[in-house]
Amino acid sequence: MNTPLDTLLRSDRQLSVGMNIFLLLATFSGVIILFFSSHSVWQQWNILAHLFSGLAFSLLALPYFLVHFRRTLGFRRAGLLASGLVLFFLYLGGALSGWHLLVAGQSEALRWVVDAHLFFTFSFLTALILHIYWHIRYLPEKRKKGPYGALPSVTKPMLIRISLYNVSFIAVLVLLTLFYPGNLQPQASDGVVASYQQAYGPHPFRPSQTETVHGKFVPPEQLGNSFECMACHADVGKQWVSSMHQQAASDPAYVKNITLLVENKGIAAARYCEGCHAPVALLSGELTPGGEHGGISGTLSNQQGVSCMSCHGIKNLPHIKGVASYEFTPARHYLFEHSDNPLLVALNQRLIKVKPDQHKADMMHDILKDPKVCASCHTQFMDADMNNWGWVKMQDEYGAWLQGPFSQHHQENFASAEYTRCQDCHMPLMALNDPSADKDGQVRSHHFPGAATFLPLLRGDTEHFEATKAFLQTNKMRLQIEPPHRSDAVQNLQFLDEAIRDRTETPYFYYLGELARIQLVVTNQGVGHNFPGGTIDINEAWVELTVTDASGARVYVSGEIQPGGDVDPSAYFYRSLPVDRQGKLVWKHDLFNRIGESFKRVIPAGESDIVTYEFRVPAWAKTPLTVTGRLRYRKLNNRYASWALANHDIEIPAIDMAWDSLNIPVKVRKEVTIAGY
Repeated sequence: MNTPLDTLLRSDRQLSVGMNIFLLLATFSGVIILFFSSHSVWQQWNILAHLFSGLAFSLLALPYFLVHFRRTLGFRRAGLLASGLVLFFLYLGGALSGWHLLVAGQSEALRWVVDAHLFFTFSFLTALILHIYWHIRYLPEKRKKGPYGALPSVTKPMLIRISLYNVSFIAVLVLLTLFYPGNLQPQASDGVVASYQQAYGPHPFRPSQTETVHGKFVPPEQLGNSFECMACHADVGKQWVSSMHQQAASDPAYVKNITLLVENKGIAAARYCEGCHAPVALLSGELTPGGEHGGISGTLSNQQGVSCMSCHGIKNLPHIKGVASYEFTPARHYLFEHSDNPLLVALNQRLIKVKPDQHKADMMHDILKDPKVCASCHTQFMDADMNNWGWVKMQDEYGAWLQGPFSQHHQENFASAEYTRCQDCHMPLMALNDPSADKDGQVRSHHFPGAATFLPLLRGDTEHFEATKAFLQTNKMRLQIEPPHRSDAVQNLQFLDEAIRDRTETPYFYYLGELARIQLVVTNQGVGHNFPGGTIDINEAWVELTVTDASGARVYVSGEIQPGGDVDPSAYFYRSLPVDRQGKLVWKHDLFNRIGESFKRVIPAGESDIVTYEFRVPAWAKTPLTVTGRLRYRKLNNRYASWALANHDIEIPAIDMAWDSLNIPVKVRKEVTIAGY
């Protein structure tokens, strides 16, 4: 006749079989993962086995503990009961930390969870061995020889069964490793277009300065997989989607220019631009007759622009002269990489989340923290193979930063550790829900704020436009109107103690009919490079000065936007005027025609520029004059925008980056008379 004890023992043994099968498999796979950390197919299968067996063990162990406690509680062995309770709490710690890693994966902010999981699981295994030892060591001899034996929960047939199951599981893991069809090492490609033409010498990417680690092309799925990245990095991915990097190839102005270049010089010439604007097209081998450049709507390169891997795949820089001067290194794969099967995609993402070591090593190369990485695309030159003339230096944001005060790498401060990088301004730390966030929950922004104001409006992204506007207006530039100090203005001819003076400066004023002279000081106090930067031949930065009298009547205006959208041509501009071989203005940004520039005015970082205006104070002016100065910026000048954006209904806003105002009294000059006449 079965007793309640027999029933509990039968349940104990039934649960014990499955629990011990998965405990041994989880232990075996866990040891492999911990002590053999190579990124291999075998290791990946062990990670999946550990996840499956750990989950199964944690689910079976809970009812086993309950049954086992009920069965053994009546034996009144206090020491063994205490060790069993310790085992239970260690199990809970290991299970909870394991479930967290399974669901949420590892994160920088919660790295301690991995350490906690290792502590609890190793402590559990150690305590389990000691618990079994103490049970056998202090079990009375008569009970050892009784019907249940020394270990009632485990019998010899059960041990054989458990061993066979584990050997079978391990054999399956070996077979899966041997017959897995993929390779975790990324493979090079011969290019997506057959008969690739090396039109600029024996190098597949010239005139772009790009290299790949293997010297060959890269399959497009290794480059244009940004939306897969968003499965884990959703917040960062949303920022990238609204950024100028993502729109680098779909920007209608770029589309217009790359189309013009291809029409004039062929698709191979597009390699010059696409290394920065559409790396997917360049590196996959599209830019040859029969291929499609990044400006073509609907293509992968057009949709991705500067994709996640376009930056995170950079491991080295061949040089810092620019024109996409980076070396691309593909990331190593995890199991089921680029699969279309939803289940396999989920397993692939789970592997990366649970064991991201290789992923972090591939995505966060040291060069990404160095401002030099920005030089690869934000520095530019053109050689004779493009302009049929000779070497021409163009934009160089890195060089301008290096020579300015923010780099701390000039004059006596050379090599100072305290400096402001490109990333500190254009990728500021912010609180985001991301696995790479630091202990404070912060990660580098991927909005890449800059000066592109019209693209957000073109897409209806007012949030990004307002963020860009705020970025431009936040202590980047300063404009100050200097009071017109006069040599003929005195406060008093009598001696006074300076301590009782109400004013420390001489008064300023103008006389009616006088030739007035106003000076504005424009200071680049917060832009880390020259102002303006980037494509200064098509961008528009200028000073607007307005003088009105007390009635609001205009006395003088310079730099006003005229009807039709053009800025007053006599305005004081900060820009470049590139020219072609005949000395004509290259106004369409067709850089392949550029051989130099007839004019260039910028303000280096930390320096100032003085702008002088002169006007005659009219006899009708009412005192005081109000002088208002504004430093204005527009992403594209009106002539270029009308050509490049002809198919888009948009008015590019002018942003006031700095402003100042000053009231100046107006006086009537008294006539000089001779006494007695």
